[in-house]
This record gives sequence, structure tokens and C-alpha cells, in this order.
Amino acid sequence: MTDPIDAGADARSALLNEWIAQTLRTRAFACAPASADASFRRYFRIVPDAPALGQRTLIAMDAPPPREDCRPFVKVAALLEAAGVHAPRVLAQDVERGFLLLTDLGDTTYLAALRTGFRPALFADATDALLRWQLATREGGLPPYDEALLRRELALFPEWYVARHLGVTLSDDERDDLAHVSDVLVADHLAQPRVYVHRDYMPRNLMVCARNPGVLDFQDAVLGPITYDVVCLYKDAFVSWDEATFLDGVVRYWEKARRAGLPVGADFHAFFRALEWMGLQRHLKVLGIFARIRHRDGKAGYVEDAPRFLGYAKPVARRYPELAPLARLLDRLDGAAPAAGYTF
Repeated sequence: MTDPIDAGADARSALLNEWIAQTLRTRAFACAPASADASFRRYFRIVPDAPALGQRTLIAMDAPPPREDCRPFVKVAALLEAAGVHAPRVLAQDVERGFLLLTDLGDTTYLAALRTGFRPALFADATDALLRWQLATREGGLPPYDEALLRRELALFPEWYVARHLGVTLSDDERDDLAHVSDVLVADHLAQPRVYVHRDYMPRNLMVCARNPGVLDFQDAVLGPITYDVVCLYKDAFVSWDEATFLDGVVRYWEKARRAGLPVGADFHAFFRALEWMGLQRHLKVLGIFARIRHRDGKAGYVEDAPRFLGYAKPVARRYPELAPLARLLDRLDGAAPAAGYTF
């Protein structure tokens, strides 16, 4: 059988072919690309043609050093499994060369399953899995979502979305306003109770499985604000829900979290404000990341969703007096007239 991954594409393809063959102890396997990724990682679905291995499919990850490090993936996969969350198991690894062989969670993402509309049962399962993940939190188990990381993420918005993508130069007053809002947001995030945070807990990274959901793309997990993954789930990068659905989902999470003993507080309004502010930080970060993916990495299909994130961010910025300077800036960047409701 010829190599199933095109060895002529790059040198790593030949290395990966050889590693898979050695790991499976057979060259009788077929292969196809398994998923797209915004990073430099590649995934391949492996179908061994060997009776001893059965007919199960496997996933091979190619994470080329030094651009990618697959060691965090291995660590977090073990934490998820220990928490009772359905994540790929690492069957074989060569972390020095950036190769992993994983169990296959299938090819039906939540995102694909939700194309026909909101499905409450899927989100109930996702909420329950998130609670298990948060309840497994141990101090020191993951890197902290600290002030330095929060500020680096917020800095992506003016650097990549505003300056690079829109070609807009902020005035001194606008830069000061943005810095003030960043200070307000960071202080609020750091004051929240800390739990394990996936950091991309959204329908594209959740799989419809027998043990639902299967959870992917967790290598950037940290110890951080308890609201982060909840707002990630409902304010998604690629599919949006109306405010009633969003609010209902957040209430259901909060009620379950309280019963489970998680530190979400007894005042839902305070929890919801913290969640909205956490979401705003993520929306600004993602606008910057999507612009960087386009202009630095040359990948389309991400920054085109900028209007969705502006649609998430602008109502939140308008709703709270502390965030009014950001609301004004977002309207200017969007070419809109200032809206009523700002606090000056």
C-alpha cells in the first residue's frame, strides 16, 4: 500500500506516515483529512486495514514544533478524562516530533447538528459536561488565566482588528478610553472565582457522541474565571441565538452550578453582569485573533464573522455605564452614528 498521506506535500508527511506505520505495526491503513484548524495543527482520520486492530478509526495529530506544542494537549486530555468528560484518549505520542494518535470522536460537530436550529438536549449535555469539568478544578492543575494573559488578549483588538484589518488609527483619547475599559474588564475578571477553563468551549469543538458531548481543542485550557466557558457556549463564533435562548441557557447553568456547589453566587444579576463582561473580553479578543488569522496566516473564513462579534459586543458595551467609551468607539469603527443610551 502506498503512503496514505501525500509524502510529496512536505517532509513532515513522510515522517508522520512512518510514525503511524511503526505505531500500528502495519502499513495497511487508509487516511483522510479529519478537520480544519485555525492553528498549524493538522488532523487525519486513520482507518487501519488490519484484523488485529479491528475496524475502529483513529485520529493522527500533526503539531509541528516549534509552532505547536502537543504536551498541553496530553496533559489536559488526562484531566478531562479524570473529570468524567468525554475527550479523545491519547493512544500513542511522540511529543518531541509533535505526533499524537488519538481515539476518534466521530465527524458530527454540535455546529453541524445545530444548522437546523437550537437543540436544548445538546446544550443540556454540554452544560452537564462543563459542570463536571469545573468541579474537577484543583489549584495549580493548569496555568493561571492571569492579568498578563488577559491584557495580551485584549491588545489583539486594537493591533490586529482596528489597525491592521480596518486600517484605523485611534486618537489619543480613544486609546485612553480603550485602556480604561481594559482596566475595568481585567479587574472584574480577576475578581471572579477560578475554575478549569477550556477557553474555546463552543459548538465547533463539541462532538455529538454516544457519551455526549465529545470535547476537542482543549490544549489552551487554564485556571480562570468561572463565567468564561458558559458565555463561550452560547455566544459562539459561528452560530448565534436570540437573547431569550441565551438568557435561558445561562439561567439553567447557574441553577445547576449552585446545586452542585460551584461558586456562582446567590445573586443571578451579579453573575450575569460578570458573564457579560467576560464575554466582552472574549469578543474583542476573537475580533483580533480572526483578523490576525487573515492577515498574518493568510487564512480566510474567520474574520468574515466579525459582524457577529460586533453584534455581541455593542449591546453589552451600551448596557453598562462603565463601558460607554467602548460603545462609542465600536460605533465609530462600525461607521454608525452614536446610539442613545451612552453614559457620558
